[in-house]
Amino acid sequence: MTRDLPELRAAIDAELEGWLSETLRGTGPIAEPIRYAVLAKGKRIRPLLFVGAWEAAGGVAGPRSGNGARALHRVALGPELVHTYSLIHDDLPCMDDDDLRRGRPTVHVRYGERAAVMTGAALLPLAMRAVAEGAADLKLPDPVASRLIGVLTEAAGSDGMVGGQLLDLLAEKKRVSFETLERIHLGKTARLIAACCTMGGVAARAPEETVDRLTRFGIAIGLAFQTVDDILDVTGSSSRMGKIGGRDEALGKATTPSILGLEGARARAEELGREALGAISPLAGTDRLREIGRLVLERDR
Repeated sequence: MTRDLPELRAAIDAELEGWLSETLRGTGPIAEPIRYAVLAKGKRIRPLLFVGAWEAAGGVAGPRSGNGARALHRVALGPELVHTYSLIHDDLPCMDDDDLRRGRPTVHVRYGERAAVMTGAALLPLAMRAVAEGAADLKLPDPVASRLIGVLTEAAGSDGMVGGQLLDLLAEKKRVSFETLERIHLGKTARLIAACCTMGGVAARAPEETVDRLTRFGIAIGLAFQTVDDILDVTGSSSRMGKIGGRDEALGKATTPSILGLEGARARAEELGREALGAISPLAGTDRLREIGRLVLERDR
């Protein structure tokens, strides 16, 4: 039996706080803004997806509890730390210039721009360290551990999140095609989400066909996640989202509602949800992934 999502999220949060406390001991003033950014209340979608994919890939029973579970959750911290880095830099005045994130002042508002830049930079090596330590504790062979880090760095880099974020900035106040929009969303959001699913399959040492199915699930659910995020920027309140609404329109962002309209965006999100579920339909043990998929799609309801 799998644990429900709130229980798993609490276990991941506990590992995140405990590991950060141990790792940041003696690191000086950078520790405070790192903890402020990382331990803010979040949905933890990415580490949840990693564990869900690991289960769907037939992960062995041992890591479900005790030290094995902690090691598994530590690997799951990698994508979450990369994601938090992206939020810190995305909020900077030279980027989207946001003052609110996860219901409280952004890192640059609280600690200053220079500290925010360095905090984001510090999270990247911390992410790789978490994956490497978790993989070692799981006793994964070196080629498997190396592949986990490779998948994460590729998704975070020029062909993934960073490249996608630059495309997003360059598209501001311009009319773009739906195909260009999907390319932006694929880079800035979906590739990192897909990496969580790929990594779950790799950590479980699943057949390549299974890993491919999990990756395709992640791409579709990642595109759906960004589509719903675009919708919420139009329809959601700041208190509900934990950030200021209406920023996409104010910045002239290319979004799904701006191209397809609200109803078209909702239809696209539903289509992507069906595509995601179709990718993993032959796999057993997908209850967690399906539940997370529902949460992604239902955020605007």
